[in-house]
Amino acid sequence: MDSIISLLTEWGYAGLFIGAILAGSVLPFNSETVMAALYVAGLSPFWLLVWGSLGNIVGSVINYFIGRMGKMEWVEKYLRIKREKLDRAQRWVSKYGPWMGLLAWIPLLGSAITVALGLLRSNMPLTFTAISIGKIVRYALVLYGTSLFL
Repeated sequence: MDSIISLLTEWGYAGLFIGAILAGSVLPFNSETVMAALYVAGLSPFWLLVWGSLGNIVGSVINYFIGRMGKMEWVEKYLRIKREKLDRAQRWVSKYGPWMGLLAWIPLLGSAITVALGLLRSNMPLTFTAISIGKIVRYALVLYGTSLFL
C-alpha cells in the first residue's frame, strides 16, 4: 500500500485523482494520505481540493451505478459489501432519501450507502449533489487539518 501511495504522490494531481477514485469506490484505499503528502510538498490546496473531490465523487458515482445495475447477490458476491451493512444503509436511504449521500465519505459504510442509493434508484441529481457536498467538505477538512500541523 505504501508503494502505491508513493507512486500516486509522484504523479501529483493526477495521482490524487486516481487515489480518490479508488477511495470513493468499494476498494479500500486512503486518499487522504496522498492529499496530505501533496499539500506538504507545496501543491495548491485549491487544486488538491478540486481533484481530490472530483475523483472521490467519481468513485461514489461508480458505486451508485453498480447498485443501480446490480442485484443484491452481485453486491454481496463481487463488491464484498456485507448484507448487514447494506441492509442498514438501505434503511437509512429509505428513511432519508438521496440526502444520505452526504455521508458517502464515511469509510466502508459510505460505499454501502452509495450502492444502496443505486439499488433503491434514488433521485440522481439530488443524490449526486449530496455526495458532492459531503466529499468537498471532507477534503476541505483534510486540508485544513493538515495545515494545522505545518
